[in-house]
Amino acid sequence: MKMMKLAALALAGAVASGPAVAELVIPDLSYRTGPYAAGGIPFSDGYQDYFALLNARDGGIGGVPVRVVECETGYNTEKGVECYESTKGEGALVYQPLSTGITYQLIPKAMTDGIPLHTMGYGRTSAANGKVFEWVFNYPANYWNAASVAVNYLLDENGGDLSGKKLALVYHNSAYGKEPIRTLEELAKKHGYELSLLAVDHPGQEQKSQWLQIRRERPDYVIMWGWGVMNQVAIQEAANINFPMENFIGTWWSGAEHDVTPAGMAANGYKALNMNRINPDMPVFDEIRTHVHEAGNAAGDGSNVGSVLYTRGMYAAMLAAEAIRIAQEKHGVADITPAMMRDGMEALAMTDARMAELGAPGIGPEFSVSCENHGGSGMGIVQQWNAADGKWVALTDYIMSDASVIDPLIEEDSMAFAAEAGVEMRCN
Repeated sequence: MKMMKLAALALAGAVASGPAVAELVIPDLSYRTGPYAAGGIPFSDGYQDYFALLNARDGGIGGVPVRVVECETGYNTEKGVECYESTKGEGALVYQPLSTGITYQLIPKAMTDGIPLHTMGYGRTSAANGKVFEWVFNYPANYWNAASVAVNYLLDENGGDLSGKKLALVYHNSAYGKEPIRTLEELAKKHGYELSLLAVDHPGQEQKSQWLQIRRERPDYVIMWGWGVMNQVAIQEAANINFPMENFIGTWWSGAEHDVTPAGMAANGYKALNMNRINPDMPVFDEIRTHVHEAGNAAGDGSNVGSVLYTRGMYAAMLAAEAIRIAQEKHGVADITPAMMRDGMEALAMTDARMAELGAPGIGPEFSVSCENHGGSGMGIVQQWNAADGKWVALTDYIMSDASVIDPLIEEDSMAFAAEAGVEMRCN
């Protein structure tokens, strides 16, 4: 009934305004070229295909069609900012930058322009503090959560004791790769493990020296914060020195199919985090195939459906669509503004029942967003690559991160930003 009312509101608005047709504009800051294209393509395909499904099956959201505006960034910060500037005037409701570097540049712009950012599991971690970052959301989890989930998993694997163990972080030498360092250092103080840091310069094809150091120092575990070709090279280099794959754990941007398949059977046993589950049999994928791909409207060639990053891109679009629906109901209009979109994002609640209704049962953890909490549940799973079957297998349910360590770090960093940017606290 609510959707019927919203559809009527959308129609009435279109008639009242003359020939202009209401639409919900969603920019897609994609990268289908360059050394990071292997990750950018499936994410963008999933992101766009889900909105195409809503248009084809439901006539959009609340009776208003979604128009996705794709802009190629090449994972380049300057191009990403140019894409933002060239698309924001079209009525953009929310940006998903898919780059920590781009995110850092867009945060002050979004605050000034009043357009929300959703930096899903990346970007500036302290944006989880909604009291400071009114226009930025990073649910369902952030990088510091990811680092803590990895450590909590290793604690469980070692009977709750990591004292005396050696952990090495192999990280992309960028804002993205540096995000987990502070958290891992604080967790090292708490749990007594030794941490070594090995930076890998963009794009990550040269890693001989880092893995020779790992061979010399023989850490018990290696954690990787990589992206694009860096992941493939690291996994092959680990195999070359016979590092045990079951002790090699990537973050959730280092755990897609294209990261492991180049190494063949040598990648068997490699582990990675994930912020959502992978299930190619979810009903939503059949809906996409029927309404989008068979109609010839797929964003890509159709080969990525159900893969790790296609699923994550679709999940990101699903979260955006749910926020739009909530904003429409909250404000009683179908053709919402960016400020209304922000309200919808801040009122978002993803339950198991709702995910099942959307054809994606269990795709993510249950979480809710609030004025204070823009970061979601902070949970993640650990998955493992089965090279023989060519599948990722979930080893765990959702693991909680250590709020006692992460919350003070978020408070410290967000308060520093607030002081520097002259941000007044909200949520009082």
